[in-house]
Amino acid sequence: MRQVNIGGVLVIQHGTYHAFNISDPKSRNIHKASVRDRLLHHAIHRKLYPFFDKKFISDSYSCRVGKGTHRAIDRFRAYAYCVSRNHTHTVWTLKCDIRKFFASVDQRILLDIIVRHIHDPDTAWLVGQIVSSFNSGKSCKGLPLGNLTSQLLANIYMNEFDQFVKHTLKAKHYVRYADDFMFLSRDEEWLASFIPRIAEFLKLRLALSLHPNKVSIKSFASGVDFLGWIHFSITTVFYEPLSNERCCGWWKKRKKEKKSCSHTSDYSCMETLRNYEHKSKEWSRKNNGESHARLRAGFGAYAWEPRFLACGTLPPLVSEASNNSPATKGFLM
Repeated sequence: MRQVNIGGVLVIQHGTYHAFNISDPKSRNIHKASVRDRLLHHAIHRKLYPFFDKKFISDSYSCRVGKGTHRAIDRFRAYAYCVSRNHTHTVWTLKCDIRKFFASVDQRILLDIIVRHIHDPDTAWLVGQIVSSFNSGKSCKGLPLGNLTSQLLANIYMNEFDQFVKHTLKAKHYVRYADDFMFLSRDEEWLASFIPRIAEFLKLRLALSLHPNKVSIKSFASGVDFLGWIHFSITTVFYEPLSNERCCGWWKKRKKEKKSCSHTSDYSCMETLRNYEHKSKEWSRKNNGESHARLRAGFGAYAWEPRFLACGTLPPLVSEASNNSPATKGFLM
């Protein structure tokens, strides 16, 4: 953020971004603003969020107070329970994903939406300065991953689609988290009829497109992938890639430092993790099993077998399995 003299008038101008890449788990390009600019982002967010949050539908769960992934999953499963009438009818799901959402947001359309809701010209101008400060390489395209305001602006942008879903498509059982959204119904053909209408609205109204490889219609009982979990009628399985590294990074670091790991030290690691088993189960009852699932993921590929994922038990300890068994191959490296 800096002041620029234009025709004798001091004008506030947004600064540049520092770009870097992260893997979480897929590669993402992050743009970090300066400290001064981030202070402005927080000030704008504090003023705009309460105003726009009232306009969002209740089934939009990304970056909102009292929402989040766990609440979205709870809502999704509650809808599945409701539509199936206590799992007595087949439930079909339509899952969609927008191709390169943040990089594809049209800044001109976004600012038109902002001006339509914000009648103070100074505030609208300031938001416009933040939006136009990012250059993705395409003219008037993109929001920077890394700005606090980008999350709010993304919800404002996608709220146009949410209103279309509720008022035009008349879809009652619909959940959206950022650019991932899900429809549920007992009528498979009814869901299939949504796809061309959704694609047309996104293209004409928001200049977005569906990812061709991430649009699918599946029965709920066959297992539905949503927000890092595979959902079935009676259970939910956590499957997020690289959770082994995230959950047990300290273990890998320790083994790397020692260059080798004996059976005794592996047993100690396993025993330590097992001691947290009970507490993680208690915590996971309130948090959709994430802690418990990540704990189990730390035991290697063997822990991914359905019999361990479904029932929540752990692989045998080192002393309970031979060195050549699948159990030891998961963590004896």
